[in-house]
Amino acid sequence: MTKVILFDIDGTLVLTGGAGGRAMTRAFEDLFAVADAFRGTAMPGRTDAWILADAAAAHRVPAADLSHFHDAYLAHLAVELARPGPAKGVMPGVRALLDRLADHDDLFLALLTGNYREAARAKLEYFDLWRYFRCGAFGDDAPDRNALVPAALAAVRACGGPAAQASETVVVGDTPLDVACAAASGARSIAVATGGYDADALRAAGADVVFADLSDTDAVLEALLSPI
Repeated sequence: MTKVILFDIDGTLVLTGGAGGRAMTRAFEDLFAVADAFRGTAMPGRTDAWILADAAAAHRVPAADLSHFHDAYLAHLAVELARPGPAKGVMPGVRALLDRLADHDDLFLALLTGNYREAARAKLEYFDLWRYFRCGAFGDDAPDRNALVPAALAAVRACGGPAAQASETVVVGDTPLDVACAAASGARSIAVATGGYDADALRAAGADVVFADLSDTDAVLEALLSPI
């Protein structure tokens, strides 16, 4: 049996120093002349489409007017990723863990993220992590994160990976919404307290396993390989 491991990006694999939030804010201001449009809008764990829909509703921007946002956001994201800033980099242990996982024929690595596909690629290519992942589910695929596990498994099959069931899948993320999307589909969840939630909050959300970070490669690998 080949197990599918689905990784979140922001707060789990990398921190971009707020590049995504700044890029969304600047794109929205460019298009709709609304400054700081995402103030008060929750972002962690949510899809880009969901975040944008909330901001559009709050500022009375019709959905039909949002068609150019995606490209404007990606243009700003490329600029913002290149800016130096605090809290920016690959999370502890991630690169070593991905190297180890890539050597396992019984594991298939993919992404499950609220980022738009091209935003996910831009962020991971910036940190030279995109090469570890052949496919995944993205914010383009569904506005509701709970729909992304089935979408990811379909993408895995389409790109030549195993025809795995949710019960043969592990979601690795840093928010209660990552834990919830795994539970909604019957997948296991490994939560890591490197984002905006501490270990207690992630346990309370129902995560199957919680780590402070991913730096203990052997322990994380054991948890990923353990029987489902």
